[in-house]
Amino acid sequence: MTESGKLRLLFVCTHNRCRSILAEAICRAEAGEQFEVRSAGSQPAGEVYPGTLAFLQQRGISTSGLQSQGWDEFAEYQPQVVITVCDNAAGEACPLWMGRSIKVHWGLPDPSKETDAEKQQQLFTAVAETLQQRCQRLQQYHWQSLSDDDIRQAFMQAAEL
Repeated sequence: MTESGKLRLLFVCTHNRCRSILAEAICRAEAGEQFEVRSAGSQPAGEVYPGTLAFLQQRGISTSGLQSQGWDEFAEYQPQVVITVCDNAAGEACPLWMGRSIKVHWGLPDPSKETDAEKQQQLFTAVAETLQQRCQRLQQYHWQSLSDDDIRQAFMQAAEL
């Protein structure tokens, strides 16, 4: 917990260029009063997928500070919850410092892989709506009073749409 009582979250995806960036921006917009949110990748692309930034801007969601970065940069951040949003990152060996974190998997399709522009927009919308619903579900909890097992369960239940 931060000094302000916020739970520290880290969304992880292999390249940290689309899904984890969407999750960071949407969760911050939906539940920033409860969570301190960051995102990272195991093998960061070094740049955010331009379609991700365009989609967020179209939705009126802030893109300030969003960047593709490696998870090694977050050892000092010490997230309480690490949420993998792609299948590759879910199966990778995490850095040792993540051993203290609660780990949850929220598998999401990757809009940046879709080549048809219309289908890509539909996929961006579907992923964004899923993330919004999950973040909204998490707002009902008083994190300071929950055990690690309760927190893990809450994040797993939020993913059951």
